[in-house]
Amino acid sequence: MTGRARRNEGLADLGVADFDFDLPEELIAQEPPAERGESRMLVVGRTSGAFVDSHFSVLPTFLMPGDLLVLNESRVIPARLFARRTLVREREIPTGRIEVMLTEPVGKNRWRALVRPGRKVAIGERLIFPDARGATQLEAEVLARGQFGERLLKFKPAERDDADFFAILDRIGHVPLPPYIHRGDADTDRERYQTVFARERGSVAAPTAGLHFTDAILDRLRDRGVEIARITLHVGLGTFAPLHVERVRDVRLHRERYTLGAEAAAAIKRATREKRRVVAVGTTVVRTLEAAARAARGRELEPHAGETEIFIAPGFEFRIVGGLLTNFHLPQSSLLMLVSAFAGRECVLAAYRHAVEERYRFFSYGDCMLIA
Repeated sequence: MTGRARRNEGLADLGVADFDFDLPEELIAQEPPAERGESRMLVVGRTSGAFVDSHFSVLPTFLMPGDLLVLNESRVIPARLFARRTLVREREIPTGRIEVMLTEPVGKNRWRALVRPGRKVAIGERLIFPDARGATQLEAEVLARGQFGERLLKFKPAERDDADFFAILDRIGHVPLPPYIHRGDADTDRERYQTVFARERGSVAAPTAGLHFTDAILDRLRDRGVEIARITLHVGLGTFAPLHVERVRDVRLHRERYTLGAEAAAAIKRATREKRRVVAVGTTVVRTLEAAARAARGRELEPHAGETEIFIAPGFEFRIVGGLLTNFHLPQSSLLMLVSAFAGRECVLAAYRHAVEERYRFFSYGDCMLIA
C-alpha cells in the first residue's frame, strides 16, 4: 500500500469529533485588539512541533528573504440586513422583523441568504428592507428555500432598477460579525473587520488572518526581501454552516468564488521554479492556491477565475503552500481540519491546548498562529 493510500485510509477513519478541543468562553475575542497589529502570535514548527510564543508585530523576523507571502484582497460587504415580511395574498400584511444574511450572488439581482427565523419565510413572500427612518430601500422576493434556513432571493431596488445595490447595502447593511461575537456591530467594525489591503468586494466574512496586518508591517516585510502577491477568494456560506456529518470523509463544502490574477500567477510560478517558500495568509489563500494547482492538472498556474469547493483534511497533499499564517479556529470545523492537514492533527491540537493554557484570544478578532 502506498503512503498516499495509507493517508487517505486514515482520513476515512477520522470523525469530526476527532477535531474537538476545550475552549473557555472567555477566550473568544469579542473585540479587536486596541491597535491593529498588536495580536499575539504562536509560532509552530511544522516538522519539529516546537512552539514559540511571540507577537505578530515581529512577523518579518520569522520569514526569510525570498519568501512569497500571498494575501486575500477580498472585501467584506455589509451583508447582514433586517427585513419586514409582507405576505402577498389578496392584500399585503406586514409582519415581524427577519434577519437576512447574504451569502452568495447567483446571477443578476439574485442572492443566496440565510434567514432567521427561517421557518416563517415561505416561497413567494416579499421582504421589505427599510432604512433607520423606516423608508423602504430594497425589496426581495423569495424564489426558493434550502436546508438550515437558506433562501434564494431576487432583489429589486425600491426606487429605480439601476440603483446601486452595493451603495444601498452600505447605507442599511450591518457588518456580518460571526455568531460567537455576542454583540451588535459597531461603527468601528466597519474598519476593523476589514483588512488594510481589501479591494474586491464580495465576502460575507473577513479573511481573518489578514486583519493583523498594517501598512507599516507590510513595508517591513518588503524591506526584508519578502515578496507579496494578492489573490481573491470571496468567503461565503461555508463559513457559517456547521458540519452536519459525523465522519470527515462525508464533509462537503459550499462553492466559493476565487480569482488568480496574472501578477499572482506569475509570482507563484517564479517562486515554485526557484524553490522559494510560498506562505499563505489564511485558509482562504490555501484553498485558492491548492484549488488552482489542481485545476492546472500538473501544468504551471495560469491566471483564471473560478469556483472551488475543495475540502482539505489530513491526507491532503499540498502542491504549493509551504507556510501558513492563520487565526485559531472553531472546534470540529473544516478550517481546523485544513490546518491539521498542513501541520498534523496531533501537533495542531497540542498547539491549541498550549494556546488555551497561555490565554491566547481565539477566532476572528483573536490572536494568530504561524506554521513555518
